[in-house]
Amino acid sequence: MNLNKKGFLSYILLPISVAFYLLIKLRRALYRIGLLRTYSFDVPVIVVGNITVGGSGKTPIVIELIEHFLRQGKKVGAVSRGYGGEGSSESLLVNKDTDPLLSGDEPLLIATQTNAPVIVNTNRVQAVKDMIEGYDVEIIVSDDGLQHYSMGRAVEIAVVDGTRRFGNGFFLPSGPLREPVSRLKSVDFVINNGSMHPGEISSDLVPKMFINLSTLEQKDVNYFNNIKCHSIAGIGYPQRFFDTLTDLGVDVLPHPFPDHHFFSEDELEFNSKHPIIMTAKDCVKCRKFATNQMWYLLTETDLGEDFMTKLSNKL
Repeated sequence: MNLNKKGFLSYILLPISVAFYLLIKLRRALYRIGLLRTYSFDVPVIVVGNITVGGSGKTPIVIELIEHFLRQGKKVGAVSRGYGGEGSSESLLVNKDTDPLLSGDEPLLIATQTNAPVIVNTNRVQAVKDMIEGYDVEIIVSDDGLQHYSMGRAVEIAVVDGTRRFGNGFFLPSGPLREPVSRLKSVDFVINNGSMHPGEISSDLVPKMFINLSTLEQKDVNYFNNIKCHSIAGIGYPQRFFDTLTDLGVDVLPHPFPDHHFFSEDELEFNSKHPIIMTAKDCVKCRKFATNQMWYLLTETDLGEDFMTKLSNKL
């Protein structure tokens, strides 16, 4: 579908978008006046979400927050809906050995990289209750959930894609917006992923090393300089990953997939024997058929000590 057809379809769907917007306003009003209940918790909950559909880079920020508090000696847990998993109203504790078909890829990545307890439940309130009851945590970080107003929160962090921002500015299904842009005025922090914007905290993924999926061998970020590599990305904005690899000198053969795509072994079988590089999020779904041809790029998010201090002061 070309851009003109996409634009035409967006306008055709505008009546549905208007209805969606009115439902958003009504739902928020019902929570505001107390006809819908917001549950409070004894443990502070930090929500990391966005106001658009599609990946904005929330999960690496969740991981950085968890690791920051763990370094401080805090007991931290994470909750998630588990997008891409089977989904259940029963809480699932996720660890590095959990089947991603059950948990979804992002909760599995969080659990694998942080070793913190991660609970998946389509009922986020129940997930928080089970986390508090079962793991004696001091802080809970919610991966997504900005629109889940039944879950009380101490801090709201909205993540904005620095490149795509708010797309065409329309609400679902005509555009990417789940809430009006004015919603950003009510959150505690707005993090801009990949760019700079007044009033927003700039965040970038910092490449750290390449890690082999099969052998766990580690290589410097310059290891694939001027080497042709198949590049796999099943994330919200695959081009950002391909651009990162290009900046590292990789001769990229791009293979974009839909966000949260579950890979089969034959999808990663190419005629050529070039190395295969993927994101950490995709890596957790490919371990069961990993070969020494497969690598992933480990990255970190640097939010700065000033932000972390301001965040801690709100808890």
